[in-house]
Amino acid sequence: MVLAVVTTFVFIVGWSLGNAITAPGGGTLPERIAEWARNHYLGPLVTFGEWLTYSPPKVGGKPNVSFVKLGGKVVKDVKGRHHHGLLAIVPADIGSPAGQPLPGEGVWRAVVSVHGIPAVFKTYVRESKVYSSYYAGIVSMDQRLLKFSLRPGTEDPGPGNWGAPMNIPPGQRRGLVATFNSGFRVYAAEGGIYLNGHYDGTLVKGAASEVYYKNGRMTIGSWGYGGLHMGPDIAAVRQNLKLIVIHGRVPASVNQNVISNWGATLGGGYYVWRSGIGITKDGRIIYVYGPALDVRTLAGLLKRAGCVTAMELDINPDWMSFMYYLPKGHPADPTPVNLLPNQLQPADRYYYISNRDFTAVYAR
Repeated sequence: MVLAVVTTFVFIVGWSLGNAITAPGGGTLPERIAEWARNHYLGPLVTFGEWLTYSPPKVGGKPNVSFVKLGGKVVKDVKGRHHHGLLAIVPADIGSPAGQPLPGEGVWRAVVSVHGIPAVFKTYVRESKVYSSYYAGIVSMDQRLLKFSLRPGTEDPGPGNWGAPMNIPPGQRRGLVATFNSGFRVYAAEGGIYLNGHYDGTLVKGAASEVYYKNGRMTIGSWGYGGLHMGPDIAAVRQNLKLIVIHGRVPASVNQNVISNWGATLGGGYYVWRSGIGITKDGRIIYVYGPALDVRTLAGLLKRAGCVTAMELDINPDWMSFMYYLPKGHPADPTPVNLLPNQLQPADRYYYISNRDFTAVYAR
């Protein structure tokens, strides 16, 4: 009798885990196993395993890349770079938190233009004087030239009539400019998702929120404050913990502001892959990600890039992804390029069904 019960248990677990590993949605084998475990009340075990295998970042050293060789074009002269009265916004160089900048460090380079105007700039900076061999990728996106939309995933928000595909399918790639990852799993994000009239979880007052409008614009803020309320002009809302930059300042409680049952996998002060998003005074959207980041350092990078309001998105290398897209003679099927060459996720990740929600950026 006991053998029969054990055999049945092993069969059920094996069947369930096998389905999780082979289900559509992308992702590495370790992340699929971890997600299956979390979905079956084994989150503490996964967290403990991550804690055991955590390796602190190396102190000192230099990056193993040349920032001037990572692509993009320095824009110095904006004369003639305008369209219907719009003049290119070229962000000011941001230097380096690690001290004297290396060649190309903190210098913005244009990678995507819309109507001949640079719309997406990128730069790279070392994250600190202590962990000086690690560097983050930073992107500035001009909303006057771009449209932002939230896309669902197979697990977050899961199956449903969301009114948007779970990938960037053929036929919807013309004008695609960028894609990037979203926040924690909804059950651990201390907030919810709203997309095209449907909800996963509940939108929480005071939660850090990406708000997507039907006109393609986007803002970052604390839900329920500063005019951020549900209305007919809102297409989507994605919440994730608390803000980490408020009125251009990093709050003293920034590490505690992002601790949750899932987000604190390695503790709010540990150095892991992290991503974040914010908005500048002139309305540009800033995205930052990289390895060996604690929350305060991530917030500092977002502030350095000009954010007046910002929030953390997802953490750990399995979930990080920012890609920009180059037509290269095939505008209906542009070539994706990873912002960070050491990003774990492949550049074409979102050309296939995704297990997590994400943001798609198109030219206006």
